[in-house]
Amino acid sequence: MTVQLHTLPNGFRIVTEHMPGLESASIGIWIDAGGRHERLEQNGIAHFLEHMAFKGTKRRTALQIAEEIEDVGGYINAYTSRELTAFYARVLRADVPLALDVIADILLNPVFDPAEIENERGVILQEIGQALDTPDDVIFDWLQESAYPEQALGRTILGPSERVSSFVRPDLSDFVAEHYGPERMILSAAGVVDHDAIVRTAEALFGHLAPQPAYIQTDARFQSGERHEVKTLEQVHFALGFEGPGYRDDAIYTAQIFSTAFGGGMSSRLFQEIRERRGLCYTIYAQTGAYAETGMTTIYAGTSAEEIGELAAITMDELKRSADDMSPAEVARARAQMKAGLLMGLESPSSRAERLARMVSIWGRVPDLEETISRIDAVTTGDVRDFAVQMMQGGAALALYGPVENAPRLGDLRERLAA
Repeated sequence: MTVQLHTLPNGFRIVTEHMPGLESASIGIWIDAGGRHERLEQNGIAHFLEHMAFKGTKRRTALQIAEEIEDVGGYINAYTSRELTAFYARVLRADVPLALDVIADILLNPVFDPAEIENERGVILQEIGQALDTPDDVIFDWLQESAYPEQALGRTILGPSERVSSFVRPDLSDFVAEHYGPERMILSAAGVVDHDAIVRTAEALFGHLAPQPAYIQTDARFQSGERHEVKTLEQVHFALGFEGPGYRDDAIYTAQIFSTAFGGGMSSRLFQEIRERRGLCYTIYAQTGAYAETGMTTIYAGTSAEEIGELAAITMDELKRSADDMSPAEVARARAQMKAGLLMGLESPSSRAERLARMVSIWGRVPDLEETISRIDAVTTGDVRDFAVQMMQGGAALALYGPVENAPRLGDLRERLAA
């Protein structure tokens, strides 16, 4: 497999990886423009744009966009995150040029028809309502808001209903003009792809775009906070977050190994102690996420109102214990899980294309897999224990949802950690 990277004179980047033995390819464009790039009054517009991309262009109707890809058996989709928006397709070998042409069309030639804006506004409002009705989804938005209050990184990607209800065509056009510059776009393709052919096509489609002034991003600041939302539910949904490293910090590997060992699988401490031995919940896990300059290690569980106090207390005790006696065997198991997950995931061209785009966005290059694996292997048991100590001493945020009248406060959990 060969990774090739090319940059057009206007800053537009193309990265490909040929995967022999396949008959399909995944191709897409990742844009460094997501929820964190919105001003307060724009909250939700990046996601709105993602929806509108499929609602018609100067060359294709919404139906034609869907039909042209599905007529050849392909698949097209998009997503919005806090740092990126992506538009991508999976097609057979012969249809790579078609997929790229369709994706370029929806990015460069959207019509933003007012009638379609109104239709899609209703769809997004339904999506927001669905999220609010899904406790184990909305709890993470509230945790994010508690960790990064009054900051773009802390706002929901979907946006609040009142803002989504007010967006009009110029709002969408202005966001595109401000953020969809060529130097913030990455065309990524993996599978049965011809790098030189994709570069030539990309140059024809995107080479005319004028570079934009450099975007200056405001660093996010993790701040301890909490949110308790009382509602009559069967369970209390508990999400606790600790400040972590950003993805450019070498400590991210230690943080990920810690969260995997602590709560990343059935053999982890949290799962074994709280679910298997004590039966206090059905779902409990830990995970680490990261952004450019900050990150968060999160613990989530769902349990009853009667047992939330015990679950939270034992979780704090297990955190303290992990700083003292996390074993070499646990760390080795977590390293193996991380490496296997990375390598298994990259057997898919879609996962490969996404990784290529993310690496170019973060590093401006694509590190060899061996480089990533060596960084994982370099993390020691002592590193993991030290990370646990530093994490517990740093910032924390808490979100609780359900029958939480008697649930512990963040201060109570802090006291338990300090005891």
